[in-house]
Amino acid sequence: MLPWPYIVVEGVIGVGKTSLTKLLATRSGGRCNLEVVEENPFLPLFYKDRAAYAFQTQIFFLLSRFRQQQSLGQPELFNTQLVSDYLFAKDKIFATLNLADEELVMYHQLADILEQKVLKPDLVIYLQARTEVLLQRIKWRGRSFESDMEPEYLDALNGAYSYFFHHYKDSPLLVVNTDNLDFVNIPGDFEILFEHIQEPFTGVRYFAPDSRGV
Repeated sequence: MLPWPYIVVEGVIGVGKTSLTKLLATRSGGRCNLEVVEENPFLPLFYKDRAAYAFQTQIFFLLSRFRQQQSLGQPELFNTQLVSDYLFAKDKIFATLNLADEELVMYHQLADILEQKVLKPDLVIYLQARTEVLLQRIKWRGRSFESDMEPEYLDALNGAYSYFFHHYKDSPLLVVNTDNLDFVNIPGDFEILFEHIQEPFTGVRYFAPDSRGV
């Protein structure tokens, strides 16, 4: 059991948040809450024409994430550890980046109401990586609907994430640079990261291993 009953792993597309979520849930014996991405019918269209399909894509994600979040306040009996691969509040990152001004006003009216009913995490782990690293990882995993993603859009998204978490103060925040960290394929890298996650703290803590993982 980790000292954080509810952990959220966050980061830009391709950074490894879902992989780390699964590893942490397995190690702790907890529940794993994964964002449903492929079921958004507007996502492939969005990557081809962002301006035309941004609002539909955003609202679908917002409502889908909210429905998932409603079940998180009811932990399974005898099992209170929960690890999720997304933070509900981060939805605003995409909205700010993709929506026109009029659409953004409508979005915030709905999002602000829903956010009041969402459980806040005890710890947020923000995974960082350079844009070129993210592009390589996206290529490796080979999701067809991500193949049309423009590097410029991913770079802008990367910057928007950094700005969001630089100002995030709702929960303790562990910022992890993953450029030289392969916790999926190298067990030792996961163990090093897991040690940092086991240590209670308040505020913000940074972990940036070098090329040797130390």
